[in-house]
Amino acid sequence: MSYVQEILEQVKKRNPGEAEFHQAVEEVLYSLEPIIEKHPEYKKVGLIERFVEPERVVMFRVPWLDDNGKVQVNRGFRVQFSSAIGPFKGGLRFHPSVTLGIIKFLGFEQILKNSLTSLPIGGGKGGSDFDPKGKSDTEVMKFCQSFMNELYRHIGQDLDVPAGDIGVGAREIGYLFGQYKKIKNQYEAGVLTGKGLTYGGSLARKEATGFGLIYFVREMLAAHGMDYKDKTVIISGSGNVAIYACQKVQEYGAKVIAMSDSSGYIIDEEGINLDTIKQLKEVERKRIKEYVNLHKNAKYFEGQQAIWHIPCDIALPCATQNDINLESAKKLVENGVKAIGEGANMPCTNEALAYFLEHNVLLAPAKAANAGGVATSALEMSQNSMRLHWSFEEVNEKLDQIMVNIFKASKAAAEEYDMPGNYVAGANIAGFLKVADAMMAQGIV
Repeated sequence: MSYVQEILEQVKKRNPGEAEFHQAVEEVLYSLEPIIEKHPEYKKVGLIERFVEPERVVMFRVPWLDDNGKVQVNRGFRVQFSSAIGPFKGGLRFHPSVTLGIIKFLGFEQILKNSLTSLPIGGGKGGSDFDPKGKSDTEVMKFCQSFMNELYRHIGQDLDVPAGDIGVGAREIGYLFGQYKKIKNQYEAGVLTGKGLTYGGSLARKEATGFGLIYFVREMLAAHGMDYKDKTVIISGSGNVAIYACQKVQEYGAKVIAMSDSSGYIIDEEGINLDTIKQLKEVERKRIKEYVNLHKNAKYFEGQQAIWHIPCDIALPCATQNDINLESAKKLVENGVKAIGEGANMPCTNEALAYFLEHNVLLAPAKAANAGGVATSALEMSQNSMRLHWSFEEVNEKLDQIMVNIFKASKAAAEEYDMPGNYVAGANIAGFLKVADAMMAQGIV
């Protein structure tokens, strides 16, 4: 059994039933095998063993009263995975699917994602199995306040800086920040990112993950003699990442013909009307099927997987983990897909990733391609520290350059280790080496 296989078996034994975490570790470690062989000193200090083990895991009870006066109890999590290169940094996810294993997979991915930004932030993640859908603003506020009553003990602008993720937008961040401020009795602006513009938030933060995805894929396409103009695009999801990926790719001249939510997907061969999507999702908080009531040529279909059966040039999975399985990957390749851009966290299964790479489909991996959100969160932290407020153009320009640099680093690492065009391995290697150097310098801690 190889060294990597031994570590994987150890991870599975120590973390039973956490399939997503096992999947994330497996995908990363196998791509790091050439690095581990080249650096025997890593084995001597147990660096890989420490790399896959969180520094700290916090799990807590979150009781709150619903509008009917009934006590509800949810479970809260914060996984502080690695502080080797900076304070823990990563979003909070409020969704019924949240478990410790989900949060650990997200926190593990965040280590490399944050490293790739070249900004001084470590990796962490948190959340709850609370579902904001169908809840009143008062219920969401009560939950967020109860959640922060415990979380505040474990975060701080120089310790751990949470942000938003699925189910945690500007509303939730506002309630969380308000409660933190009340408990701590001080205005610590940098403790949360994704804040409103009136109390320390950054322009372009809302757009950042979607825009960043499109900037990274733009660089990847250009490196292979292609661009977005007149390309047909499919985007899964219709949340923050999907909406702003759609906006930016349309600006580059592509046609987005399909989007989805957790119920089903729409097809609009004339091109998705983004104003309608924004109105439905950001303002009215309705299901995507309402789109067809406003655009008669569009069609709605229940379910999610079949969205990947629609022929397209570029597929952008921006919904959730394991969105594209092997069957869907085969269908995409059969229909001539040229590039995949992962906007969500780990949206392709490991089998799907391998299939795309085997068939020479350009693949922009999540930990590189969707790093724009956390990069802009770090820029928000910088503005908070300096008590400055940059313009949208300034932030967007910095974001664009960060994504260009991430692509260059991923490309260079892939080529150095004889895997040209394999940006999955390239991103893993480039992100890992920075963290590994920091861990070596800091001793066995």
